[in-house]
Amino acid sequence: MKDILKNHGMSDDLANILSTIDHTTKVTKNSFLFQQGEEVSELYIILSGRIQIGKISPDGRELTLRICSKGDIVGELSVFDENVKYLLNAKVTEDCELAVIKKNTLEEKLLTNNWLAIEFMKIMSFNYRRDQTKFRDLVLHGKKGALYSTLIRLSNSYGVKQKDGILIDIVLTNQELANFCGTSRESVNRLLNELKRNNILSMEKNKIIIHDLQHLKDEINCEDCPLVLCSID
Repeated sequence: MKDILKNHGMSDDLANILSTIDHTTKVTKNSFLFQQGEEVSELYIILSGRIQIGKISPDGRELTLRICSKGDIVGELSVFDENVKYLLNAKVTEDCELAVIKKNTLEEKLLTNNWLAIEFMKIMSFNYRRDQTKFRDLVLHGKKGALYSTLIRLSNSYGVKQKDGILIDIVLTNQELANFCGTSRESVNRLLNELKRNNILSMEKNKIIIHDLQHLKDEINCEDCPLVLCSID
């Protein structure tokens, strides 16, 4: 697991600490690893599978913020704080194996090295910033902008360059796209059809090909944020 974490940009020392796990666990597809409002006691590192991080609005709408996969840290763990609760849901979209680190165990290890504590908090802060940029897009640009922003993020995370554009190499239903946008499937259907008519994108084997990425960026006044922030994974 140490090598997986190092590939995600961690220092050797922090990777060593996070590799000292309490135990591993397996969770099945369509179950929840945790849900908003539950008390935080553990941090998770994905060893295999995928987890969808999102939120349920008071009116029941689902908003998906990101997709986490192998090597990603899952859980809003605020070290040295008491009675912390999850703000988001973690829904398992593929059977997962997870490394589990107890909050108390991690705190004890980080207390012995201030620099590693700072590095860990920076990682947690980065995940928070990435989620906030998604919320910003939803607030500022409405349904249309939310879809365009989501397509740009998907191209950054799963895009494969082709002669006629960028293939988003992941299969998503229109409902799943709608969840990323915090809107209805019907709205996404209508917007996608409009983009198809204007040759901005097309579909191939249930995957999206974006032919004019710049058009999407221009429509939402894209600031060309760093790819690490403008992504889905």
